[in-house]
Amino acid sequence: MQTTTISDFRSNSKKYLDSEAENFDTLIIKRGKGSGLVIMSLEEYVSLEATRHELSSLKNEQRLDAAIEKLNQGNSFSKDLIEQ
Repeated sequence: MQTTTISDFRSNSKKYLDSEAENFDTLIIKRGKGSGLVIMSLEEYVSLEATRHELSSLKNEQRLDAAIEKLNQGNSFSKDLIEQ
Protein backbone atom coordinates (compact mmCIF):
# COMPACT_ATOMS: atom_id res chain seq x y z
CA MET A 1 0.00 0.00 0.00
CA GLN A 2 1.26 3.43 -0.94
CA THR A 3 0.23 6.77 0.52
CA THR A 4 0.58 10.20 -1.05
CA THR A 5 -0.86 13.69 -0.95
CA ILE A 6 -3.24 15.10 -3.52
CA SER A 7 -0.55 17.55 -4.67
CA ASP A 8 2.00 14.78 -5.21
CA PHE A 9 -0.60 12.65 -6.98
CA ARG A 10 -1.43 15.52 -9.35
CA SER A 11 2.25 15.89 -10.23
CA ASN A 12 2.94 12.16 -10.61
CA SER A 13 -0.42 10.63 -11.52
CA LYS A 14 0.92 8.54 -14.43
CA LYS A 15 3.64 7.04 -12.23
CA TYR A 16 1.13 6.15 -9.50
CA LEU A 17 -1.50 4.76 -11.86
CA ASP A 18 1.05 2.65 -13.72
CA SER A 19 2.34 1.29 -10.41
CA GLU A 20 -1.16 0.37 -9.23
CA ALA A 21 -2.02 -1.36 -12.49
CA GLU A 22 1.23 -3.34 -12.62
CA ASN A 23 1.55 -4.31 -8.95
CA PHE A 24 -2.11 -4.77 -7.91
CA ASP A 25 -1.32 -2.38 -5.09
CA THR A 26 -3.53 0.14 -3.30
CA LEU A 27 -2.89 3.87 -3.26
CA ILE A 28 -4.29 6.15 -0.56
CA ILE A 29 -4.46 9.83 -1.46
CA LYS A 30 -4.77 12.04 1.60
CA ARG A 31 -6.90 15.14 1.16
CA GLY A 32 -6.76 16.87 4.50
CA LYS A 33 -8.17 16.11 7.92
CA GLY A 34 -9.34 12.51 7.79
CA SER A 35 -10.54 12.58 4.21
CA GLY A 36 -9.00 10.76 1.32
CA LEU A 37 -9.40 8.48 -1.64
CA VAL A 38 -8.34 4.96 -2.45
CA ILE A 39 -7.16 3.91 -5.90
CA MET A 40 -6.74 0.24 -6.75
CA SER A 41 -6.44 -1.89 -9.86
CA LEU A 42 -9.60 -3.13 -11.53
CA GLU A 43 -8.60 -6.72 -10.75
CA GLU A 44 -8.31 -5.92 -7.05
CA TYR A 45 -11.68 -4.16 -7.07
CA VAL A 46 -13.40 -7.08 -8.82
CA SER A 47 -11.87 -9.48 -6.29
CA LEU A 48 -13.13 -7.38 -3.37
CA GLU A 49 -16.62 -7.16 -4.88
CA ALA A 50 -16.73 -10.93 -5.40
CA THR A 51 -15.72 -11.48 -1.78
CA ARG A 52 -18.31 -8.97 -0.59
CA HIS A 53 -20.99 -10.76 -2.61
CA GLU A 54 -19.99 -14.18 -1.29
CA LEU A 55 -20.19 -12.91 2.29
CA SER A 56 -23.36 -10.85 1.75
CA SER A 57 -25.67 -13.45 3.25
CA LEU A 58 -25.37 -15.70 6.25
CA LYS A 59 -26.22 -18.74 4.11
CA ASN A 60 -23.34 -18.04 1.68
CA GLU A 61 -20.96 -17.44 4.57
CA GLN A 62 -21.95 -20.75 6.18
CA ARG A 63 -21.44 -22.62 2.89
CA LEU A 64 -17.98 -21.12 2.47
CA ASP A 65 -17.06 -21.96 6.07
CA ALA A 66 -18.25 -25.55 5.58
CA ALA A 67 -16.23 -25.89 2.36
CA ILE A 68 -13.10 -24.52 4.06
CA GLU A 69 -13.59 -26.94 6.95
CA LYS A 70 -13.87 -29.88 4.53
CA LEU A 71 -10.65 -28.82 2.80
CA ASN A 72 -8.86 -28.46 6.13
CA GLN A 73 -9.97 -31.96 7.16
CA GLY A 74 -8.82 -33.45 3.85
CA ASN A 75 -12.36 -34.25 2.72
CA SER A 76 -11.97 -32.95 -0.80
CA PHE A 77 -11.65 -34.43 -4.25
CA SER A 78 -10.72 -33.23 -7.70
CA LYS A 79 -12.43 -33.65 -11.02
CA ASP A 80 -11.17 -33.26 -14.54
CA LEU A 81 -12.79 -30.54 -16.61
CA ILE A 82 -14.92 -31.66 -19.52
CA GLU A 83 -13.63 -29.96 -22.64
CA GLN A 84 -15.91 -29.53 -25.61
